[in-house]
Amino acid sequence: MLRIGVFGVGHLGKFHLNNWKEIPGVEIVGFYDPNDDTANEVSDKYQLARFLDPDTLINACDAIDVVAPTNFHFEWCERAIKKGKHVFVEKPLANTMEEARQLVKLAEESGIKFQVGHVERFNPAFLAIGAMQLNPMFIEVHRLAQFNPRGTEVSVILDLMIHDIDIVLSIVKSDVKTISASGVGVITETPDIANVRIEFHNGCVANLTSSRISMKKMRKMRIFQKDAYIGIDFLNKKTEIIKLKGEKDSNVFAFDIETPSGKKTIAVDNPVVPDINAIKQELIAFKDAILNNTRTIVSEMDGLMAMDVAHQILIKIGNNVITR
Repeated sequence: MLRIGVFGVGHLGKFHLNNWKEIPGVEIVGFYDPNDDTANEVSDKYQLARFLDPDTLINACDAIDVVAPTNFHFEWCERAIKKGKHVFVEKPLANTMEEARQLVKLAEESGIKFQVGHVERFNPAFLAIGAMQLNPMFIEVHRLAQFNPRGTEVSVILDLMIHDIDIVLSIVKSDVKTISASGVGVITETPDIANVRIEFHNGCVANLTSSRISMKKMRKMRIFQKDAYIGIDFLNKKTEIIKLKGEKDSNVFAFDIETPSGKKTIAVDNPVVPDINAIKQELIAFKDAILNNTRTIVSEMDGLMAMDVAHQILIKIGNNVITR
């Protein structure tokens, strides 16, 4: 039985509690949250023990789940790692690059399992292309959200775009060459909307747009490579693959076209999207990594790399950001 302690039981923390309760082989020891109203509500609803001392909760657990605001990530993660406890922490990994580097160093030295909550890696629309050979040369991403005061302690880069930065880094097997970026602070003092162009050494280019002041929601990624176009709708859980010379089977719609180089077969495939809960799936993956002594799917190094690119973007935006 894996004993879990949850740090932070606000909006997202409650989602984590709901999912932990459904995962076999897990015992929720209790939670830590300094907000009395939130803590009392959770204690009553979930019948869980509230710990007033974070170290007491850490000592009672095998692993902790940090779902607190970003500025608390380093403190709780550091305490847990130094006590030899496994750590799951929501994205971004930490509040600053220095904190993130320290956590990576501590995790590597201790040998504990560490996972960062880049939940889109577990989105069923993304998992639907898991078996596909990816060699992207151009990626277009739009992540638009309506304004929500929750999460505005960080910029839209660290709040929303970092999801897509992590996905892009996971599928582009090349180092970043150059970054250009622009951003505007409309409602907060940090960028609320931003556009970024990332060029990689292998020639791939990724163009990312994120906004948290949109009238509509959108979470789409379009991947272009020599043999295929892949469209991923993270919000509506749909995936589309268009390929040249695709195999004609019962799941693929195909047709022929004439080109200057001759007849080509175009195949349009809508792969089966698994019916899974992404948050639950990432927590199960964390549990399995601990019990099976395997690498976490989104490691502390993955979290650091995503943060590094995000902070390079923020530096590029720099003083050019227009605030209200």
